[in-house]
Amino acid sequence: MMAEAEKVEGLRLRFWDILRPERPMSVSDWSDKYRFLSQRAASEPGRWRTSRTPYLREFMDCLSPNSGIEEVVFIKGAQVGGTEGGLNFLGYIIDRIPGPVMMVLPTVDLAKRTSKQRIAPLLEESPQLKGKVKDVRSRDSGNTLLMKDFEGGVLVLTGANSAVGLRSLPAKYLIMDEIDAYPSDVDGEGDPLALAEARQRTFARKKRLKISTPTFEGRSAIQKSWENSDKRRFHVPCPFCDHFQHLRWAQLRWEKGQPETAQYVCEACETAIPERFKTEILARGRWIAEAPGASRGKIAGFHLNSLYSPLGWYSWAEAAEDWIDSQESPEKLRAFFNTVLGETWKEKGDAPEWERLYERRESYRMGTVPAAALILVAGVDVQKDRLECEVVGYGRDLQSWSIEKHIFVGDTSTEEPFLELDKLLEKKWPHELGLDIPLRMMAVDSGFNTQSVYSWGRKQPPNRVMIVKGIDTTASALLHPSEVDVMVNGKKARRGLKLWPIGVGLLKSELYGWLKLPSPVDGAGYPARYCHFPEYNSDHFKQLCAEQLVVRIIRGVRRYVWAKVQDRNEALDLRIYARAATIRLGIDRFSDREWDSLLKELTPVETPPPPRVRGETRRSRGEDDFW
Repeated sequence: MMAEAEKVEGLRLRFWDILRPERPMSVSDWSDKYRFLSQRAASEPGRWRTSRTPYLREFMDCLSPNSGIEEVVFIKGAQVGGTEGGLNFLGYIIDRIPGPVMMVLPTVDLAKRTSKQRIAPLLEESPQLKGKVKDVRSRDSGNTLLMKDFEGGVLVLTGANSAVGLRSLPAKYLIMDEIDAYPSDVDGEGDPLALAEARQRTFARKKRLKISTPTFEGRSAIQKSWENSDKRRFHVPCPFCDHFQHLRWAQLRWEKGQPETAQYVCEACETAIPERFKTEILARGRWIAEAPGASRGKIAGFHLNSLYSPLGWYSWAEAAEDWIDSQESPEKLRAFFNTVLGETWKEKGDAPEWERLYERRESYRMGTVPAAALILVAGVDVQKDRLECEVVGYGRDLQSWSIEKHIFVGDTSTEEPFLELDKLLEKKWPHELGLDIPLRMMAVDSGFNTQSVYSWGRKQPPNRVMIVKGIDTTASALLHPSEVDVMVNGKKARRGLKLWPIGVGLLKSELYGWLKLPSPVDGAGYPARYCHFPEYNSDHFKQLCAEQLVVRIIRGVRRYVWAKVQDRNEALDLRIYARAATIRLGIDRFSDREWDSLLKELTPVETPPPPRVRGETRRSRGEDDFW
């Protein structure tokens, strides 16, 4: 009887276990159980382990359905695993809480690349997700680069540069990556962040994720979102005194000239902590909110710099070495603040004094390329009644020389002035080393008479001509190009065109920093990135210094914008377009070997005299016989 009663009780308990609802699984638990990292897309392939990046647990679990958080903001440095955490959330949605998902990348091209390099491995390598999305090769699979159907939902990938893509789907879940690289306005329809978030209005239990490294103070979208959040920072304990603190750059110390000795100094006991303790202190770390309850507890903000990068990824010694390297230029220092510290960079937007630039003009001959300038580019600005062009030479360490300027008068809605650009592309300039040198790249602005520029651009070799469009707020100097294949009459062009978006705000800050470099004294050499000018008139330098970075209130938000302080700014625009051409050519990454090769191309080879024939004299060959 006893055995029978125990059997009945066991059956009863099992029955209720079956009926009991399954305990909700968090995103981090799902990731540890089901996520596998592909060898194609991860430095440590295999099963996902949240213990490897313990700071991601709370970040991911705020995206779980049992969390009351509606929006998660992750402002970060590089190599901390934030994007992988976002992919874990996507896998969790497909497997556990299906619904319409929109993933937004800075551009459509980047969305396609993410689909191939990140989404495809996620679906293929994690067994739990296999079969959830049909094979791309099957007929009517619903699986394309930018759209993937799965049971109960659909994933749409799009770019922040496509208003059509941002309007394409009501979305319960929204994943927005690298939002500081989004344009400020898309196709004249407004802020892409606002357009994307509008897709969620009809959903009650929505989730939204924003991830990005920050960019400029006052213009960073991720910083603005972070300011509206509860501002969590990851505090770790000192292994010696157990004081909890969030890692600050000022506490990383090393012996002078020896970045490999970098250690973290505890702010409480001032003991140097070797990096070998990193795994231990990360495991014991915890997030602490600086503004608990902000936004009614609906927005969780996480800030993490690269000092937290796990052992074996980005080391403190590498960070120290990158800091030393960043002191070489403002651009490198800004990149360090953004990508390592996860902090915004405050621009110095004061224009240089045009009078100082005018006074330091040099006497080299216009139209002749100085010996140190090894590559020629051109920037072209399009106005209603003329084209303006500047030819610029660049050399080692990005020193530049303005070679000459042109104004081609004519109605730019016709092809007449553009015929002069054709001639300029064919022209060669005399070089001081003895040979002639052509243009390597011409960048032409498409902001005015756009269709005329497109029409001309379609006829040009894409390896020598780029059509550009300026974007004020992007954090990139040069973005991936988009295809332009529709003409003004709505017909598809036979020959497509690539349009290159350029970060004019970033390039103006860069140029003004270079223009402020001091002239050498006492026979010293010119500093890297120094800008040389021939004896142009004062108007050129007034135009070059025509803008200033100012604070404006735009829709109730303080923003830094570039504003004119002079009526005309063509010289500034021309130099920005020419600089974009050099970035397209990749000269920032040229090694000494590549510069040496360019120098060799420009150096005439002396032809040796023909060998003497026995009995022949110099006079018999028509030469002077006197030695």
